[in-house]
Amino acid sequence: MVGMTTQVAPVADPDIHTSEVAAPDLPWVTVVWNDPVNLMSYVTWVFQKLFGYSRDKAERLMLDVHEKGRATVSSGMRERVEHDAARLQAYGLWATVDRA
Repeated sequence: MVGMTTQVAPVADPDIHTSEVAAPDLPWVTVVWNDPVNLMSYVTWVFQKLFGYSRDKAERLMLDVHEKGRATVSSGMRERVEHDAARLQAYGLWATVDRA
């Protein structure tokens, strides 16, 4: 049969694992790092003011920063956590963004 083409269904590649396929935008986190400048009471206040955390939660996060050297203070889409990091930096805290 001249001019007739045959379509072949794609064959699944056994070397491709679905767990290796990246999600479009995995959750991101805002990390606050310990620094020798800010007082613990100030860091607690900033967490309460910016995130609306209770005093207890803000103090727990501040203690993580102080004792463990870092604390994850927010998570979500990249744009949101970048905004959170920028706000924390505006208050003089050392904050970065990372993948969850």
